[in-house]
Amino acid sequence: MKLIDKDNKKPTTGFATDAIHWGYKPSSHQGALNPPVYMTSTFAFESAEQGASIFGGEEKGYFYSRISNPTVALLEERIARLEGAEAGLATSSGMGAICSVFWSLIQHGDELVVDQTLYGCTYAFFRTLVEKFGIKILAVDMADLKAVEEAITPKTRLVFFETPANPTLRLVDIAAVSSLAHKHDALVIVDNTFCTPYLQRPLEFGADVIVHSATKYLGGHGDLIAGLAVGGAEMIEHVRLSGLKDLTGAALSPFDASQILRGIKTLEIRMDRHSQSAATVARYLDSHSAIEAVYYPGLESFPQHELAKRQMSQFGGLIAFEVKGGIVAGRALMNSLKLATLAVSLGDAETLIQHPASMTHAPYEEEVRQAAGITDGLVRLSIGLECVDDIIADLDQALTQEYVELAQAG
Repeated sequence: MKLIDKDNKKPTTGFATDAIHWGYKPSSHQGALNPPVYMTSTFAFESAEQGASIFGGEEKGYFYSRISNPTVALLEERIARLEGAEAGLATSSGMGAICSVFWSLIQHGDELVVDQTLYGCTYAFFRTLVEKFGIKILAVDMADLKAVEEAITPKTRLVFFETPANPTLRLVDIAAVSSLAHKHDALVIVDNTFCTPYLQRPLEFGADVIVHSATKYLGGHGDLIAGLAVGGAEMIEHVRLSGLKDLTGAALSPFDASQILRGIKTLEIRMDRHSQSAATVARYLDSHSAIEAVYYPGLESFPQHELAKRQMSQFGGLIAFEVKGGIVAGRALMNSLKLATLAVSLGDAETLIQHPASMTHAPYEEEVRQAAGITDGLVRLSIGLECVDDIIADLDQALTQEYVELAQAG
């Protein structure tokens, strides 16, 4: 994938090249191939006048790592480049990114329109906005553009969705929803965690802000917690000085920033492997007699497959499916796996499997969860970097064992 220079509209260096090199020159850091980790909370000034100038925003510089830090700043510049944004902001978690953005951009009397299918903690955050702060939030099925259009009013300040959605993998048409929102001057925020900028770049389809849980594919190794947001320079600076500095304090450590920078270097080849293996596993599950339904954007049987081809370059490493026999059979399957790990999160080198209804999406009220398509029997599978034949062999033995156990129990 070639990135586009916004000024002259010509292809420049490729995605992987920028993921490895953008924003950093070893010659400016005593030849260090990898960026230094600035493990410091505060920064010294050359004079009292300089300190006042930096604090007042008249001079660029660092003064406290909750607001900015050279290692973190490089990560912010790099993710902005990869997403095609003017600026980026790093936070201590994906929820830190979401909360910092929303607390900065909403005020009393605003209305929000959000998708009905969201990560459980995101859903809990919006529920808190309603219950404690009186913000009006309308949750609609954003795959239904008519429902979106009816929900957006002149009071709508922000429109938020994930695509693909967690955990059902249902898609939202970014360009169409953005067009509807912009007619009312509402801003569009997209959670791009599942795709990363390598598979999907929502700003190119009209979105205004992108958020990530960098814990997932961007870090890539399950060893850190982090979040990122990108958008226009003025807006991101406002989020930094309001949402991050004063409202959440969700600052990312320099060490974790360096780990994400390392992870991003291999993002392209990892996402290629995740996507290729997931497609193979999805086809296997789709043909298995024990499987009730498979949800994967890369399958031609997926209802939004054509939309997936329009706004995604590949189809990602997440699969959702239901086994025949519902939750009992699903739990038997998960307990019988030997290679795949029963754990929440996603985007790791290891294949992870979990039960959304009782784990990641437990904050949902049952009837709301069911309406969002998160059924009791739904299983979410994050395909790792193991040999795909071994992943399939593990699923195959578990599905066989599961039905032996159920037959014996019955």
